[in-house]
Amino acid sequence: MNIKKITLLLGLSLMTTQTYAANWLMLQGTEKPGSSARAKVWGFIQPEYQRTDGTKIPVGSHPGQNMAPNMIKPDNKSNESFNIRRARIGVRGTGFPLDDKVNYFFLAEFGNNGITKLGDRGVVATDASITLNHIPGARIRVGLFKTPTAEEGLQAIHVFNYVNFTNVTNQMMLERFTEGDGSGTGANKFTQSVGAFRDQGIQIFDTFKVSNWEHSYAVMYGNGNGINFGDNDNNKDTYLHWSSELVFGGKGGRRQGLKMFAWQQDGKRTLTGANNSGAAGEFDRTRNGVGVTFLKGKYRAAAEYMTADGMIFNGTDGAAVAGAIATNGPNAGNPASVNVLTDNESDGYYLDFGYKVLPKLELDLRYDVLNRGTEGAATNERTFDTVTLGAQYFFNKKTRVTFNYEIRNQEAPGFPSGANPNLIADALDDRLSLQLLAIF
Repeated sequence: MNIKKITLLLGLSLMTTQTYAANWLMLQGTEKPGSSARAKVWGFIQPEYQRTDGTKIPVGSHPGQNMAPNMIKPDNKSNESFNIRRARIGVRGTGFPLDDKVNYFFLAEFGNNGITKLGDRGVVATDASITLNHIPGARIRVGLFKTPTAEEGLQAIHVFNYVNFTNVTNQMMLERFTEGDGSGTGANKFTQSVGAFRDQGIQIFDTFKVSNWEHSYAVMYGNGNGINFGDNDNNKDTYLHWSSELVFGGKGGRRQGLKMFAWQQDGKRTLTGANNSGAAGEFDRTRNGVGVTFLKGKYRAAAEYMTADGMIFNGTDGAAVAGAIATNGPNAGNPASVNVLTDNESDGYYLDFGYKVLPKLELDLRYDVLNRGTEGAATNERTFDTVTLGAQYFFNKKTRVTFNYEIRNQEAPGFPSGANPNLIADALDDRLSLQLLAIF
């Protein structure tokens, strides 16, 4: 990792007077002994509206066609759309009074997103786990659940302060699964749902309190196959996570405190190369990150720096919607393939600040950067930076509306400004988002 960048990010966050923290390992994996219900039904709904200018691809392999990042996901058919982004319902609790040291967590997704859309899976179980709390200092969680990695992925989505993820989280951590790397003559397509920051496996974790500090660790061993119940190869992923938090007060997902954390994910992915989709074989996939969050009073801030090594998502041919058939130009008749860098590096970070100008109104500002494909040929590299202006209005503790305007930029630094990759990059639109959240 670049130590200067890490130090800068931590320093900038600590310079703010107050901010945002929560212990997601404990909140999602455990229940309070003796006080939890046998079955507590809960969930949330997130209707939303998003739009861009719908700028078309100006040049390249798919000129005049829809540009994937200017389309609204997950359908990628319109630049302006209403959508039920998430609609989740779950149940959690303990075996109390039989045994309150055993608890469970189940959650299902009914919304229209990368979990349900890819593969047309309909309703999908995103979480299904059991935690055994019998060994002091070593709780054991088994099943399907969120992996102890990046903060944007690990945190509960219903307390996420924005509508869309940062570029670094979206492209480096929100895993996509394909048959090949896209270098073959056939179309390389997505083969299953996005990973949704989840895996199936076993995790040992716990928290230790020392005065006002809370130190937590997690070690996980999983399939490395996202939210799928089965495994697709003999390789496994390992996950390591550590956090130390100075607790100021409060509880739950918006507990006030200063939290510093670090994590690592390491594994391999198998590409089959089916349907002439390109490279086949086993490839490394490693991710690392450090960050800080802070919440107190009216102020909130966060920062995180991440690196990627090995397999990295690399967009689509000519920035077209995956599978779109080129209608003119040199590639007429050919579909747009999904591309993967099988052995490369990326890094990125985000800085996030919020301030409650009124008890029910918070103004937010986020800046994120992604440097993708930084190893080897300069023509592989793409850089992304986004400024997100946001506002949240809290009707009550469980209902709020979020407004975001994203000023988005990208560049192909290995090409001159007038080359096709940069002309396509210049066509990236800003994005407007409005999302309503209701928790029940």
